[in-house]
Amino acid sequence: MSGESPVHEPVVFDARTLPVNDNVNPYAFSVDLDGRWFLQKGKMIAYYGQIDFHGIGHGPLDHLIAASFHSPLHAADWVVAEGKGRLLLADRAFDVNSFDLDDGNLTVRSGNLLAFEPSLSLKQSIVPGFLTLIGTGKFIAASNGEVHFMEPPVRVDPQALVGWADCPSPCHHYDHAYLQGVLGGIRAMTGLGGASGEEHQFDFVGQGTVLIQSTEMLLAERNAGAVPDQAGVPGPG
Repeated sequence: MSGESPVHEPVVFDARTLPVNDNVNPYAFSVDLDGRWFLQKGKMIAYYGQIDFHGIGHGPLDHLIAASFHSPLHAADWVVAEGKGRLLLADRAFDVNSFDLDDGNLTVRSGNLLAFEPSLSLKQSIVPGFLTLIGTGKFIAASNGEVHFMEPPVRVDPQALVGWADCPSPCHHYDHAYLQGVLGGIRAMTGLGGASGEEHQFDFVGQGTVLIQSTEMLLAERNAGAVPDQAGVPGPG
C-alpha cells in the first residue's frame, strides 16, 4: 500500500558476523578476544566462545594483576576475561567507543571505563573518582552522548568531564566574581535563585587533550573509589 513506511528487518549476528574489535552500533562494542582483557563488572551483555572470568585478586592470574592493575579501591568492580571468542560490551544504552593509547597517559572517570587490554597499566588517580591508564593498547569507554576532544587551556564543567590525556591534572576553578556579585549577595540573603551549577569548573592548562561528553548528566556509578581517610589525601568533597 502506498504511503506505508518500509519494514526494516533486524540484523541477526553470530560469532562469525560480529564486528572485529569494532562497534556493533553506537551502544555496543564487539571485542575479538584471543587472550585476556580487563572488564568492569556488569558491562558484558553476551559472548561467543570459550571464555572464563576471574575476579581481581583471585585465581591463577596474580602475575597479570601485579603487572596491570594497581587500584585496590576499584578491584571489586573488575574481572579478567580469558579465552577465545567474541565479547559484547554495553552500558545502559550509553554511547560506547574504543580508544587507542600509544605510549600514552590517560585519566578517565571510573564509571565511564568499560574494559582495557592488559598491555595498559591501570592506576588510581590522585583525583577522586578517576582512574589512569598508562602505556600502549586499546580501551573501551562509555559516555552520555558523543565525546568531544578539546585542547587546553580550557575550563570544563566537572559533570561533563570524561577524562584527559597527556596533560597535567586539573585545578578547581570557582567563579568568585559571580558568587560575590549582586546575584550571589541576593541568594546569600534570601536563598532565592539557588546555584546555576556554572560557578565551579575544572581548569586545564599545558599540552594534551581533554575529553568531554555532550551532557552534564553523569553516568550513574557504583559506590566505589572512596578515598581513604588518611593525612594528606584529598577527600571526595
